[in-house]
Amino acid sequence: MSQGGAAAREAAKSQDQGWAWMVLVAEVLLQGLTLGFTSCIGVFFTDLQHDFHASNSETSWFPSIMVAVLHGGGPLCSILVKRFGCRFAVMLGGLLSSVGMVCSSFCKSIGQLYLAAGLITGLGSCFSFQAGVTALGYYFVRWRTLANAMASTGVSLGFTLWPLLSQYLLDEMGWRNTFLIFGGILLNCCVCGAIMRPVQLTSGSPPQSPKSAEEPGRRAEGAQLSNGTSPHPKLQQQTRRTACFQMLQKYLAFDIFCQNKGYQIYTIGVTWMMMGFPLPHVYLVPYAIHNGVEERRAALLISILGFINIFIRPLTGLLSGHRVFTGRRIYLFILAVILCGLSNFICIISAEFSVLIIYCIILGIATSGVGALTFQVLMDVVEMDRFSSALGLFTVLESITLLIGPPLTGLLVDITRDFHYVFYTSSFFLISAALFMGFSFCTLEKRTKLKEASKVPLDNPSKYQYNEVPTEPQSENQSPPAVVYITSV
Repeated sequence: MSQGGAAAREAAKSQDQGWAWMVLVAEVLLQGLTLGFTSCIGVFFTDLQHDFHASNSETSWFPSIMVAVLHGGGPLCSILVKRFGCRFAVMLGGLLSSVGMVCSSFCKSIGQLYLAAGLITGLGSCFSFQAGVTALGYYFVRWRTLANAMASTGVSLGFTLWPLLSQYLLDEMGWRNTFLIFGGILLNCCVCGAIMRPVQLTSGSPPQSPKSAEEPGRRAEGAQLSNGTSPHPKLQQQTRRTACFQMLQKYLAFDIFCQNKGYQIYTIGVTWMMMGFPLPHVYLVPYAIHNGVEERRAALLISILGFINIFIRPLTGLLSGHRVFTGRRIYLFILAVILCGLSNFICIISAEFSVLIIYCIILGIATSGVGALTFQVLMDVVEMDRFSSALGLFTVLESITLLIGPPLTGLLVDITRDFHYVFYTSSFFLISAALFMGFSFCTLEKRTKLKEASKVPLDNPSKYQYNEVPTEPQSENQSPPAVVYITSV
């Protein structure tokens, strides 16, 4: 008790300080190398289309597959994190991303590019990004909100730097050699992963051994085998079904989705929101050019968005980490989503360059709030020991709407030949999702207060209320979660 408690207290002191800040720097670079990387794909669109003699539709599947796999590979990442830890998952992701881009430089057809750059690089980016976010949640407790906001600035840096670097390399040496160089750059994900020492949250007691965590059905089967009798076929089938169901619960968080109403509402709301959230980023430049804005000035609009995010995201994290917003961060997130939706009407009013700059400033502030709080709110509604599983299901559902949203809106623009429908559609999905989440969480809070007032115990409180994982320091008489650094790996 004395040695274990002292070790736990000493390990807990390492949170939010020391090596945790090195992990934060690594996560900033990771998000720039993964999420930020997709912003440069459009630079190669015309060259790829020309070399492979592909149509616009065929070429557009390349970035779509990469983005969808990046967000939808969460369950596989959850399995890797559970079995091997965050460091292994990040480094494996960096290796896959590098291999995918190197192989894509030798592709002879657009189909090979789908597999190499779309699937392999997208999956590698998914492993590095999601495992890095999970590791950051373990290293930071008190300053977790600020850490997540600062880490998300890496995305803004990526959005700003990747297109500039891509255009320069493309002009100098062509897309094949550029992809080869990108393979070397993405290997830096392995360096970032090496910084993330394996961590494990404890409560002052040693973790459970794998044998003690075996499924009851498997222990029963093992007991029969030890007695010299073979298990009944029906028992074997039932055991397999139980194991399969438990694996789905463990890595896809279906049990959390069914039992935790806060997680359920948030996942549905964000999934619906993603139908409209990426639309301005995809269609803003074509909309400006269509209305007579010079191409270089139109491209500058995206740079303005990225530049604003660099500074506003940390401020948003600092603000949301204040005690006043403890338990209310979801409402800050909802306000940011509503502001995103309302700002789209500026583009509908006018397409002059000066007006579009004002639009980008407001949209940049709003998207900074959304980007800084998305994963922090998810950490608030689920416990950290299930975060990787919850993140897996969250990103799978999110990837579906990210994949189908822009193509469907593009089809609407092709039919109507009016870019205004891009911003109408975006506003509809953003505002409706925000209203759904706001109304639902208010209802949950009122229901909880009524239950407490009537003193009627809840059978399962997590089904009715939004529970936030506390990020404030615990009192001395409580057993704090400890971080055990395993440096021998």
